[in-house]
Amino acid sequence: MSVIVVTGTDTEIGKTVFSAGLVQALNATYWKPVQSGQEEETDSQIVARLSGCPALPEGYLLQLPASPHLSAEAEGVEIDSTTLDLPDVKGLLVAEGAGGLMVPLNRQELYLDLIARWRAPVILCARTKLGTINHTLLSLKALRDAGCPVVGVTFIGNAQPEVEKTICQFGRVAHLGRLPVIDGLGRAVSGGTGCAALAETFGESINLDLIREAL
Repeated sequence: MSVIVVTGTDTEIGKTVFSAGLVQALNATYWKPVQSGQEEETDSQIVARLSGCPALPEGYLLQLPASPHLSAEAEGVEIDSTTLDLPDVKGLLVAEGAGGLMVPLNRQELYLDLIARWRAPVILCARTKLGTINHTLLSLKALRDAGCPVVGVTFIGNAQPEVEKTICQFGRVAHLGRLPVIDGLGRAVSGGTGCAALAETFGESINLDLIREAL
C-alpha cells in the first residue's frame, strides 16, 4: 500500500476539493481520520461524490465545527490517536488532515504528531490570499522539524506568481501547481459535468508526475 497525506495551512482553504481531484487522478481511496463539524455533507461524502472513488469511514465523526479536541470534548469523548493508524487498502490511500498542522487532537497531541507518526509523504495546500507566505513557511518548518517528508506545496485560489515563487524559494520546496476555484462543485453529482470539470482542471493544473515520484 502507498500513502500520501494532504494537509493545509488553515481550515476552509480547499484541501478537500484538492483531495477529491487527487483521489480521482490517482484512482485512490480517501480517508479523513477526524471530521470536526457537519453541514450538509461530510468531507468523505464530498470526495466520494466528486471523485467517484471509495471513501473510508471517519475514525471520529464529530458535530461541533471546532478544533478536533474541542469537538470531541463537547461530546464527552477524547480522541485516541492510537486508533488512527493508517488503514490498509488496496492501492493508494489519500489521508486528509483537519484544519492546520498545529490543531490539537486531544490535550496531549497535535495533528502534526499523528502525521509524523505515519511517516508518509505530505502535500501542503496553501491558499493564495494575503498572509499565505507566513502561514506556509511556518507549516513547512513544522513538518520538517517533525521529520515529515514534504512532496511540495499546492496553491489554491487566484494566481499570485510572485507570492508562490517566494514561498517555494524560502521554503526550499517544489511547486506542485495551483488549483483555481471551480464553480458548480457544490451541485455536482457523481459522474456529472462538475466532476468532469474537476478532473480536467486538476490534470491541467497539478504536477502529477512529481506526486507520483514521491509514492
